[in-house]
Amino acid sequence: MWFLNVKVSLALNKVSNALVTFAANVFDLTKLLAMTEAAILQALSNVQEPDLGKDLVTLNMIKDIVIKGNQVFFTVVLTTPACPMKDTINQACVNAIQLLVNKEAEVHVNFTANTTSKRTDAKVLPQVRNIIAVVSGKGGVGKSTVAANLALAFAKGGAKVGLMDADIYGPSVPIMFGVRGERPMMKDVNGKGVIIPMEKHGLKLMSIGLLVDEKNAVVWRGPMASSAIKQFVTEVDWGELDYLVIDMPPGTGDIHLTLMQTVPVTGVVIVTTPQDVALADAKKGIAMFGQAQVNVPILGLVENMSYFTPPELPDNRYYIFGKEGGKRLAEEYELPFLGQIPIVESIREAGDRGVPAMLGNDEIAKKAITAFASNTVRNIAIRNAHAPKTQPISVS
Repeated sequence: MWFLNVKVSLALNKVSNALVTFAANVFDLTKLLAMTEAAILQALSNVQEPDLGKDLVTLNMIKDIVIKGNQVFFTVVLTTPACPMKDTINQACVNAIQLLVNKEAEVHVNFTANTTSKRTDAKVLPQVRNIIAVVSGKGGVGKSTVAANLALAFAKGGAKVGLMDADIYGPSVPIMFGVRGERPMMKDVNGKGVIIPMEKHGLKLMSIGLLVDEKNAVVWRGPMASSAIKQFVTEVDWGELDYLVIDMPPGTGDIHLTLMQTVPVTGVVIVTTPQDVALADAKKGIAMFGQAQVNVPILGLVENMSYFTPPELPDNRYYIFGKEGGKRLAEEYELPFLGQIPIVESIREAGDRGVPAMLGNDEIAKKAITAFASNTVRNIAIRNAHAPKTQPISVS
């Protein structure tokens, strides 16, 4: 009987920790060459999902194996359509089968997704799998720009996404998406009027700016603003979504508490700039969501306006607002650092034109936003795999 001791380490796409490590095992050579479903599953049991830390077979992510001669077809069920590791997982599966089953195998991997959620029994917005609040301690840090482009990056990855503008006093969505002056439609549901979100660039959109004349200031006391937020959650037909991204107003006030009292939030993304005054206010936001009576998971912190690179000097970086303040803050509070978004003129221009940067041609901007969105979606999957459900808070 022939025996072969196999020990393989696959390093893919410069991932520092190899996705696949094959333990030293003894295989009968005839089994190694047999293209059976059991052999395929055995090989794929060595391919780890990089964020969840378990193999694809244990996680029940392998479906519909079909073998035709030297060809093998199967489906990998991802935790999100916007999975940033799709190509890496694909190559790891191909390598595993060719190394441990049949080196002549033609491997065809199909991908589908079942977005993970901790909201499967939610009474409010039951078809929305994840609610992501984008917050900042102060205004002027680019929170709305970050929220809009985060939502677009999710949608570009194939997810169903909604964007809710909860900044009652300073709504930005109508301008950033080129829908100024437009009004959403209504429909009747069991005798009750329900708002149909507007759709643009593959997103469902809702904002107070779509309901009032932009020339008029919204002069409301806290209870009225909070009531509007409740309506945006309970009286808007959001339908089925993988992610509802909520652009929150700056600060830590009534609207934040109202949202978290109305619906359990999957997690929050905190936006800051590197300068000390922004970092000081970002700390207040971190403190708010860490309080025992609130206790909403913080998915991470993103640093906006990190540096400026002139187009004519692409290798130069100028740290106008300070260097890596957001990164240091994330390390101080042991939070995931989601990325840095540079000062790029096209980001501002794109928002003003109604076509956000994620849809533009500036590769520097798109690369930074895509990296940030990839880190965010990975942390959502990790949060859903390991953290308990959040509950609507009760604050007196």
